[in-house]
Amino acid sequence: MITVRKAMRLDTNSMADLLNEIIKIGGTTAIVRPVTGDDIAEWMTFSPELSAWHVALDDNEKVVGFQWFVPSEQLPPEAAEIATFVQVGQTGLGIGSALFTATAKAAEEIGYVWIRANIRADNEGGLTYYQSRGFRDYGIIENYELADGTLVTKRLKRYDI
Repeated sequence: MITVRKAMRLDTNSMADLLNEIIKIGGTTAIVRPVTGDDIAEWMTFSPELSAWHVALDDNEKVVGFQWFVPSEQLPPEAAEIATFVQVGQTGLGIGSALFTATAKAAEEIGYVWIRANIRADNEGGLTYYQSRGFRDYGIIENYELADGTLVTKRLKRYDI
């Protein structure tokens, strides 16, 4: 059984470990350098009144996924940017669905009208996940340069709350 709750500082090292495994495999996230728990804790302090961070826990209270939304300078004030990460080998088990239920509710409570997902075009799992949640395509970014210099295409998807 998956439990979702707000992320806390105590979760950040587990979140970093999960994300670093995804980064190490490559190909699905725009984040290309390893992160620390302190990095994630710092990210969590960005506009806390306009952001939400949730973790998904398994029966042993282990972090098996996390999701956040934050405001973005690229978006109007009624929109937020979302990111989702699920433990390698655990996709398709309802973790992302459980996270999004909490995220959509939190975004609505804050007053957002829509949420944007900014996904690498080669991330088939991510594209499928957001599509299954009701996100629809609305734009493409060609030749997006990652921090390591890699150029990728990004697909922009929108979810109206």
